[in-house]
Amino acid sequence: MRTPRSPFLDSTLSMLTGGYAWLPGLRRRTAGPMVHTRVMGQRAVALRGPEAVRFFYDERHVARATALPEPVQATLTGKRAVHTLDGPAHRERKAMFMSVLADQDRAADLVEQVCASWDERASGWPGLPRVVVFDEAARALGEGVCRWAGVPLGSAEVDGLARDMVTLVDGFATLAPRHWWARRARAHREEWLAGLLGDRTAVPAGSVADIVRQHRENGERLNPLTAAVELLGIIRPTVAVAWYVAFAAHAMHRWPQNREWLKSGDPAYADAFAQEVRRFYPFAPYVAARAVKDLTWVGEPIPEGTLILLDLYGQNHDAGLWDAPYSFDPERFVGATVGRDDLVPQGGGDPYTGHRCPGEAVTVALLRALAVRLARLRYTVPPQDLSISLRRIPTRPRSGFVITGVHTTGAQDTPVRTPEPAARPSGTPRA
Repeated sequence: MRTPRSPFLDSTLSMLTGGYAWLPGLRRRTAGPMVHTRVMGQRAVALRGPEAVRFFYDERHVARATALPEPVQATLTGKRAVHTLDGPAHRERKAMFMSVLADQDRAADLVEQVCASWDERASGWPGLPRVVVFDEAARALGEGVCRWAGVPLGSAEVDGLARDMVTLVDGFATLAPRHWWARRARAHREEWLAGLLGDRTAVPAGSVADIVRQHRENGERLNPLTAAVELLGIIRPTVAVAWYVAFAAHAMHRWPQNREWLKSGDPAYADAFAQEVRRFYPFAPYVAARAVKDLTWVGEPIPEGTLILLDLYGQNHDAGLWDAPYSFDPERFVGATVGRDDLVPQGGGDPYTGHRCPGEAVTVALLRALAVRLARLRYTVPPQDLSISLRRIPTRPRSGFVITGVHTTGAQDTPVRTPEPAARPSGTPRA
């Protein structure tokens, strides 16, 4: 029998160097259902599995406010953001996000705006010597979400907006220079949006930006800087879908049969492909919370104040949940009903009451639509570095996925399917 890892061994260095493989590696070397370790001198445990998801997202067990380190707040989420709240304050703020992201008409309009930007950009690709799919996806997503949200953005500003949003995501999990670039990008964009939201005439009445600007808590509107943080909390995750688009291009290249199926525009297959991209490729490695009292998980104690890590990447590759988990197989999702807490690339739990990403359904709809458009392009994949490092968080194809000799083939005619509202499905993900 393997010996449980000592809670006195600090894993900070291996966490920083191990990337996505860090927690799965600890689990393989640990007996029992829970990993014990220390991170930054703090006692920590790591869990995975649907029951662990439900345990983790139970507010009676954990708090998120004290678990997000300052470097993450200063880059990825923003300070005073919904991610830093718990209890009634979190639910009240979260309701604002759900009112715009779970509304089917608004969500469908976001997909249409992004697709319109993609199609406009794609029409010019045949004249370019090379196209970087990741970069072009980030631009289309950034332009589309700003247009949808009512944030004024000139054509000359699209590149800068996309670059800053990518920088926010790219720099949160490192001490390298890209972390300090991310801090600078956040400060710049928060100031920009706070100025817009502080001017009643700068954003259209009834727009998403206006809804954020007018959101009230305890009878008072959010101050412009906090409102800017939350509006960035819609724009930045939308641009982050570029990671999934690059992964989709990678999957079509490695397994060309998927590209042929996607060309048909079959909604069921496009949806299954989007879900498998989210399951198979690395996105968020884990999420963290802190025990608010002495707890017990499957018979093992978790003392109050312990850092609790939910292993998202490990769960999405758990052979107990997924047949052949390291094989890319969209057909596992065709006709399947997936449990809410089984597939967790963007976290788990109930998006209405917990910390699960409120835009998850929109992410799937965007990826579904853009993957079909990409599949319908004719292009060549030149020699390049398509490696995806599991040590780098967040990771993506190193080259960004370069294509050349692009010819459009009517991709702009791809129908956009209205995304389903965030739901509470049940069942098993096994194929």
